[in-house]
Amino acid sequence: MRRAEPEGGRRTSRPAVRTATALAAGALLLPLVSATGPAGAAEPAPDTLQRAFTEAAARYHVPRSVLLGVSYLESRWDAHGGAPSVDGGYGPMHLTDARAAVARPAARRSEADDDPRGDTARPVAAGRRVAAPQPLPAELPARLRTLPRAAELTGIPAAKLRTDPAANVLGGAALLAAEQRTLGLQRDAGPAGWYAAVARYAGAGDASGGRVFADEVFDTLRRGQARTTDAGQRVALAARPALRPDAGQAKRIAPAVLQAADPAARPECPATVACESVPAPYEKFGNDDYGNHDKADRPKDLKVDTIVIHDTEGSWETSLKLVQDPTYVSWHYTVRSSDGLIAQHVPTKDVAWQAGNWYINSHSIGIEHEGFLAAPDAWYTEAMYRSSARLVTYLSRKYGVPLDRQHILGHDNVPGTTTSTIPGMHTDPGPYWDWAHYFTLLGKPFVAGRRAAGDLVTIRPDYATNTPPYTGCEKAGAPCAAHGSEAVRLRVAPKADAALVKDVGLRPDGSASTIDVNDLGARASTGQHFAFAGQQGDWTAIWYLGQRAWFENPAKRPTAFRTAGATVTPKAGRATIPVYGRAYPEKAAYPAGVPVQEVSPLPYQLHAGERYAVGGSVRGDYFSASGFDTATHAVVRGEDRYYEIQVGHRIGYVRAADVDVRRGAA
Repeated sequence: MRRAEPEGGRRTSRPAVRTATALAAGALLLPLVSATGPAGAAEPAPDTLQRAFTEAAARYHVPRSVLLGVSYLESRWDAHGGAPSVDGGYGPMHLTDARAAVARPAARRSEADDDPRGDTARPVAAGRRVAAPQPLPAELPARLRTLPRAAELTGIPAAKLRTDPAANVLGGAALLAAEQRTLGLQRDAGPAGWYAAVARYAGAGDASGGRVFADEVFDTLRRGQARTTDAGQRVALAARPALRPDAGQAKRIAPAVLQAADPAARPECPATVACESVPAPYEKFGNDDYGNHDKADRPKDLKVDTIVIHDTEGSWETSLKLVQDPTYVSWHYTVRSSDGLIAQHVPTKDVAWQAGNWYINSHSIGIEHEGFLAAPDAWYTEAMYRSSARLVTYLSRKYGVPLDRQHILGHDNVPGTTTSTIPGMHTDPGPYWDWAHYFTLLGKPFVAGRRAAGDLVTIRPDYATNTPPYTGCEKAGAPCAAHGSEAVRLRVAPKADAALVKDVGLRPDGSASTIDVNDLGARASTGQHFAFAGQQGDWTAIWYLGQRAWFENPAKRPTAFRTAGATVTPKAGRATIPVYGRAYPEKAAYPAGVPVQEVSPLPYQLHAGERYAVGGSVRGDYFSASGFDTATHAVVRGEDRYYEIQVGHRIGYVRAADVDVRRGAA
């Protein structure tokens, strides 16, 4: 996996809940975010932050390279304008003061009319309890309150530590020096002698994630890094390829994988991440109801070909409590923001109730990330991105899942199962998840090839400078804070004032798409492939939901590039063909005793002459799991084959018998 990259990331179930959650989050964060310094202040010199690291290192006798390496892993040296991360971390050193962030209520994943399984054969029982958000603990973990400690150590007011990058770096240096003293280690030991202090810095005494965090920091020190930050600061860390940490200090730190007494309960994780087991219950309760996942034997009975990326819409602590409730829903893993610690809840061989589409659930692994869709400035840490990327790489190798955007999906890319379910499908991780950086960490960056033409268009705006307006983060219709985004907006004609394209699934009445942060009707996402449909000046057209959709793509500031790849088009002689939200087998394939599942078309149609990018070919199947007793489970396999296509922002399926395939030479 490539981990050193070249330089030039919310879900709720229903719109009303999304708005309420975002409003609560915004109310708590606004007083802090607004404190960004006096209006009209002079722009700092581009080496100001680099000098701040030098001065802080000298004052607290911390090796500058260690200070730079820790900061890179926490924030990539960005200050985010004084806004907190998803768990309340501020500034380049990610000093945490998380009460405001953690106090945000967890958004409900499932409303009364929402089926997390996405399976009409066994919908959620009427009256099923939705777990209530958990109250904020009276005492927050030490890892979530390092900023007050930094204020005590430095004498710098907490407000300044939040908003002044140089002060923030001083606070981080003071914390590292304090950890070194607590460990009884020498300050002049050189970078190699600070390994244990670095490990303690991330978890503030929580050793479960410390060793891997320290390993990542030292890997960064060996490789070196250089980038321009979000505030225009140029920061560099020289490579030291021969650097190795003091071997004796590793004994002070817990192993990366916390081994359970029962081998069967040990988490399925690579050795390069910190991972623990927090099992989700498989229990029967009430009136023949059970939860919160289904037993299976993947990949022996069902192929795993998809990994779904979610955000939690709540804190780490709240999410772990909810997934342990048998009356709630489930997912396979959760990744913590502060240090990238991973908890596994459901064995990957089993089917979690996480995507709202039973066919996708049956063939996927769901990974939650501590975060909030509608809080653009609640940024994700580099530690979270890297830990998640390591996990996805491991799962990709284990199950043969291709590392591309047709198989590494956001929850917002999962299709509705039927027409009626489309408006209620989830929209996380949303437009602020940095897909380009994530895939660079996966070792599969989205890079233009040598040829300038091809059948496909790959969406790839520059995340930092691509700041399309959104509304609805804090209040319906109200503008969201300007922020980098991974998405481009789609219009009916090649001009900026043209109407947005329509999504008849989201709005059957034909009303227009909007720029609401949860409206996916006119949005294309970084890394997605679409079939090329035309070029006019600085505008590129793609085929999207049965129409030609245009987005701005100037040659001097491109937001996409052309490439080769397979596409499908309606079979010769067919005016239109249907699109499906699941690849279920034909009626004749079902044995007696297994209810036939309707192959229900979605409201989208592909028209003659249109082409759509192919993500792969699958044979129709259905996992029948309508009861707690696994002896009643069965897998139905049909003869019909389907192609997965990028039909809109979400994927879809078309029958192979309905289309012709073009293999896509450039």
